[in-house]
Amino acid sequence: MLHVMSNPLFNRIVRILCLTLNLAIFATGNAIAAPPQSTLPPQSAVTAPSERDPLIQLGPGDSINIVVYGQPDMNGTVYISDDGTVPIPLVGPVRISGLSPSGAAGAIETALRDGKYFNDPHITITVAQSRSQRVSVLGEVGSAGRYTIESNASIFDLLALAGGVKPTAATTAYLLRADQDGKTVRYPVSLIDQIDPLKSVPTRNLHGGDTLLVPRADYYFIDGEVRTPNRYDLDTADLTVNEAIVRAGGLTQRGSRRRIQIQHENERKSNSAKLNDVVQPGDKIFVKESIF
Repeated sequence: MLHVMSNPLFNRIVRILCLTLNLAIFATGNAIAAPPQSTLPPQSAVTAPSERDPLIQLGPGDSINIVVYGQPDMNGTVYISDDGTVPIPLVGPVRISGLSPSGAAGAIETALRDGKYFNDPHITITVAQSRSQRVSVLGEVGSAGRYTIESNASIFDLLALAGGVKPTAATTAYLLRADQDGKTVRYPVSLIDQIDPLKSVPTRNLHGGDTLLVPRADYYFIDGEVRTPNRYDLDTADLTVNEAIVRAGGLTQRGSRRRIQIQHENERKSNSAKLNDVVQPGDKIFVKESIF
């Protein structure tokens, strides 16, 4: 037995077997730890969410600060030209209109890298002055006009800048925005949800070039023998005289359902109204006393 263990040939075979076994265990462990190649998305398929719909979109007239790390001679403040480009030393004009500041920095880094001026450039862009991030507000607001907005600005913020909505404003406004084809799309916006602090904060942020239209509300008046005479918004297309009376709290003890007068807008004469008549914008409804 001792003779076998001291045999050089036998010892060499044992060492080879041990080495082979260790290599097999190492390879198996790596195979288990490594994720399958098919589950990894290609690099080009990964898109940063911020670039799909950037909160800040650079545009012509904007002034930006460009900082190139390690190259102070390339730092500076430039304006975005009418064609959406900025002049960059060594590479010339680079188009950045419509991109966020981080996206614009990436475009300039790519231009410098592709031109073989730098191997791994790092650039930071900040907005010095924004002239493209302007929106318009029209209609029943305190001060209609064009306003410069900041990133994350909402419809609520714009209404605050415009002095709020007037008492004559409708409860539904419209956000006008150009789509990718340049066509204007009309988005209805509930002003009740925008203003009421108990309801959700608006999630749709404003973009440069947006227009918010706040139309005048349609309304009617009701007076006479009802519990709450007042002016009411006409927010339903087929509102009847009977429904208008219900909104006003119903009839008083002296009110009559058979003695109702209605005067249409721009008309001087009142006419007898029935309960199923449809209320029109600007109507004045008067409920008379019962004669019995």
